[in-house]
Amino acid sequence: MGRGPSIEGRKNAEDAKRAKVFTKLIREITVATRAGVPDPALNPRLRTAVDKALTANMSKDTIERAIKRGSGADGGAKMEELRYEGYGPGGIALIIECFTDNTTRTVADVRHALTKHGGNLGTSGSVAFQFTRCGELVFTTGGDEGKEEKILEAALDAGADDVVNENGESTVICAPENFEAVQQKLAEAGLDAQHAGVVMRPNNRTAVVGETLETLTDLLEKLDALDDVSEVYHNALLPAE
Repeated sequence: MGRGPSIEGRKNAEDAKRAKVFTKLIREITVATRAGVPDPALNPRLRTAVDKALTANMSKDTIERAIKRGSGADGGAKMEELRYEGYGPGGIALIIECFTDNTTRTVADVRHALTKHGGNLGTSGSVAFQFTRCGELVFTTGGDEGKEEKILEAALDAGADDVVNENGESTVICAPENFEAVQQKLAEAGLDAQHAGVVMRPNNRTAVVGETLETLTDLLEKLDALDDVSEVYHNALLPAE
């Protein structure tokens, strides 16, 4: 009878996953700092990045070092923000956002992942029109109508544009410029989002099944595994969504 993975093996895998998440968050903080000022109170984008890092249990010392790096105080390598557009299997539209200190490496890695899974890179604007930039806050409700109603009332009072209830989740949607105000008012109402940020939300979703679903799922995993990739947006309707 075979033995399962050891406790040490599982811990090592968890540590590696955590380190990869931290790498992405540190890059996001670095770029957000460079795009504005090194003070979260005066830089909304940096404040959102710091909040994400704290939610992931990143230490304040690590966050401060990332801000220092972004301000250029430590002479670290310059990070750039890149966005690639393309198509995956089944014609699924993809927007891939990256933070990198080596654009040649990043585009090669992204192109390789797409090509290996039957996809391809497109030109700038080739798929962006299929998405809308908006603020998005996702709350787990488990289908609790009382909680859904509370979220709806608080969201509308906060100035949100819409609330979508599906698959045991309530998703609050708002204009990007209203994101922080909506997030703060929902928090004041005792509602803490499971996920929150300014995202590229697809205008419509396309169902994928069978081999196409398997290939797309593998592609999304491969892209997410790339250190330079910070976010991947797509218009596929996945079973779990």
